[in-house]
Amino acid sequence: MTPSPLHIAVVGGGIGGLAAALAAARSGHRVTVVERAARFGEIGAGLQLAPNASLALEELGVLDAVRRSAVAPPRLVMMDALTGKQVTALDLRGDAYRSRFEHPYLVTHRTDLHGALLAACEEHPSIALHTGRTVTDAVQTRAEVRLHFAETPERLAADAVVAADGLHSRLRQILVDDGAPVCSKYVAYRGALPVSGMTGAMARHATTESVVVWAGPRMHLVQYPVRRGELYNQVAVFESDHYDPDSDDWGTEAELEERFAGSCDAVRDALPLIARDRRWPLFDRLPIADWVHGRIMLLGDAAHPMLQYLAQGACQALEDAVALGRALRAQDTPEDAFASYAALRTGRAASIQTNARRFGEICHLDGMGAVLRNQLLSSRAPGDFDDIAWVWTPAGDLQPSITP
Repeated sequence: MTPSPLHIAVVGGGIGGLAAALAAARSGHRVTVVERAARFGEIGAGLQLAPNASLALEELGVLDAVRRSAVAPPRLVMMDALTGKQVTALDLRGDAYRSRFEHPYLVTHRTDLHGALLAACEEHPSIALHTGRTVTDAVQTRAEVRLHFAETPERLAADAVVAADGLHSRLRQILVDDGAPVCSKYVAYRGALPVSGMTGAMARHATTESVVVWAGPRMHLVQYPVRRGELYNQVAVFESDHYDPDSDDWGTEAELEERFAGSCDAVRDALPLIARDRRWPLFDRLPIADWVHGRIMLLGDAAHPMLQYLAQGACQALEDAVALGRALRAQDTPEDAFASYAALRTGRAASIQTNARRFGEICHLDGMGAVLRNQLLSSRAPGDFDDIAWVWTPAGDLQPSITP
């Protein structure tokens, strides 16, 4: 570890930022978290935590807290959204899973995961949390970094800065000249509803604890329970024919209904219960190698925003945090710690970013492409994790089956 404790500023109080703060504090350093919102919180619905994320949460000391409200699904199931037939499934509780992955596959509500991390940060004596602080600049010298804020002339001086300020990271814009995030032309409508209020076909379907993905041409639907099975999470995703980067009038509810009109009864039954109060355009970026600039480093979506098709966005942010904590324990200076962190993480994150795009293309095949996909995947055994093990193996010892 560094000879004396550092003061590390973390910009961003989301899942990645709080995990980074906890990792740094547990490594013996003093941490200040600055969040631009008026209060700490998360928006969205459910998320999936593969075993690489469970391992990270264990190292951060919050796995037990997360498991109290999370669900451990028995299977991951892909269904054909048009025919209603099962394509393939993976058994997440069998001997093959347990022998290959020591940690559970969990699904949880974003607010529950964020709440567990926030509670751990609030309890840690070396972490200070501040809201209402929008970072406008970061001035780096050989000895420190000074953060400037929109709300106050007051500056925050720190030995090092972790930029965990998300997809539209202000600090990334200062450090990396790679333009705006890339819109995939896909949008998501998502939300979680109380199971107790469901009736009819949806009530019967919501009794399953499995993660179910209904794959169709240029669209898909994901369903699974969260919060001890009390809520049922649904995410409907589709490609818009009317994408316009200069307008917000695309990916509308009317398009949602039109794109899913030819789906099977089970999918159409779910559509009326999908939240419509907000649509989420889906973005990512091309991978970059320069996550670190002296005493400033990028983490989570600020470093490697990815599409959701491998369900690894939050998982990779958690991996980042653990890698940061380990690097801070092993190196003598923040520059060396950050360089060590980046050397471990950039290649793996780039592979997952790139392959998330490709898995989305596979999921959204049409016609003969979908027929061939279904035939290929239908022959896979429930305990065959060869295609996904490299993603779920946190040490990154396995190589991806598709190279970027």
